[in-house]
Amino acid sequence: MNPRSFREYDIRGVADRDLDDTTVRALGAALGAKAGGPVVVGRDPRTHSPRLFGALTDGLRVHAEVIDIGVVPTPVVYFAVHHLAPAAAVMITGSHNPAQDNGFKIMVGTETLHGAAIAELRDRVAQLVAEPAPHPVKAMRSLDVIGAYLDHAEAMLRLGPRRPRVVVDAGNGAGGPTAVALYRRLGFQVVPLHCELDGTFPNHHPDPTQPENLRELIACVRNGAELGLAFDGDADRIGAVDATGRILCGDQLMILLGKAVLREQPGAKFVGEVKCSQAMYDELAAAGGEVEMWRVGHSLIKARMKQIGAALAGEMSGHLFFAHRWLGFDDAIYAGARLLELVSHGDRTLAELADELPVMINTPEIRIDCADDHKFAVVAAVTARLRADPAVTGVVDIDGVRATFAGGWGLVRASNTQPALVMRCEATSAGRLVEIRTAIEAHIAEAGAVAGQA
Repeated sequence: MNPRSFREYDIRGVADRDLDDTTVRALGAALGAKAGGPVVVGRDPRTHSPRLFGALTDGLRVHAEVIDIGVVPTPVVYFAVHHLAPAAAVMITGSHNPAQDNGFKIMVGTETLHGAAIAELRDRVAQLVAEPAPHPVKAMRSLDVIGAYLDHAEAMLRLGPRRPRVVVDAGNGAGGPTAVALYRRLGFQVVPLHCELDGTFPNHHPDPTQPENLRELIACVRNGAELGLAFDGDADRIGAVDATGRILCGDQLMILLGKAVLREQPGAKFVGEVKCSQAMYDELAAAGGEVEMWRVGHSLIKARMKQIGAALAGEMSGHLFFAHRWLGFDDAIYAGARLLELVSHGDRTLAELADELPVMINTPEIRIDCADDHKFAVVAAVTARLRADPAVTGVVDIDGVRATFAGGWGLVRASNTQPALVMRCEATSAGRLVEIRTAIEAHIAEAGAVAGQA
């Protein structure tokens, strides 16, 4: 058992190294005992997902009935929690991570486990790993939930008359068949691109935050479509491109979709995170919304949304969470449908809508390799250095450190899913962006030396 696989808001690691059958069976037994009732289980198409499913459900069935909903995107598991009201639910997925990775996203009731709850589960798993594995005695049954998901999504949408052509690139992940089915049901002309399930991801890595993964989508959209939608491996992250080939990140989509929400629900509340552009906060506030900056992470965002009654939340990485006419979880397929709903009203294309967005001069999300054992120490050292930097006018430290400079800001935080630091910078001009990024990189280099990462 590798305790570092139990992270802030899910469990994840290299499948054949960190997620052995004994550990996964113990995880199932611990969760089944905690749930005390039926547990929904879904999985993505990665090559090791069937093995993990077998070990997990063997452990679950010591204490709980299992409802197998098959190979599905993560949002369908979240939907099943509301549709079936099980005691718990598990999605087996490596999400946007490399093909050799896999993991577990876990809900008990309607709450996604994170933080102390995952640490408690980790400690119980460690105890059970050392004990003989009991025999599973509870039943397992299979159930199709995708049809109910499609029905409910269609019922929640309010489409206009226009149906432009859309290209859907699922990167051979779990979301392709479901997304294509929904958008075609809504009457859109859908061009599928890499929508066949293949857990080896033979065409490109399923992470829409990386521009190199969108090259084929951009080329296909330019060949006669109005927009393109891309998903990560389990379809809880969305990327979008317009007919000019412009990539729209999650915070830009938040501006477009958030303003649409405000037209129906004036004064609505929104949640963003520390990587989001300042333009997102400013634009939604100017449109009459209440916008709060919060920590990165799907479970943390969902919990905060419930606490403050937010209508919509979003992360720069493409997690979008609709509580307005949806169920409050991150769902790239439904978010894509809401973007299609937006362009279905009136004659303006996505490119024309995007032309009205503020120009964001920023870096993408930059990942810097840093061992799990050291990354939090490096961030702490960077935070101390930024607090002492006379050029810094303000520091937000709810998740890593976001430092404000004259004319922009820079962020450094530890990734909760990979052995890496995450850096992002934004400025009012290209020259100022270079200056802020250079300053942040210098602080990281010095902090890394302090933490033994030279």
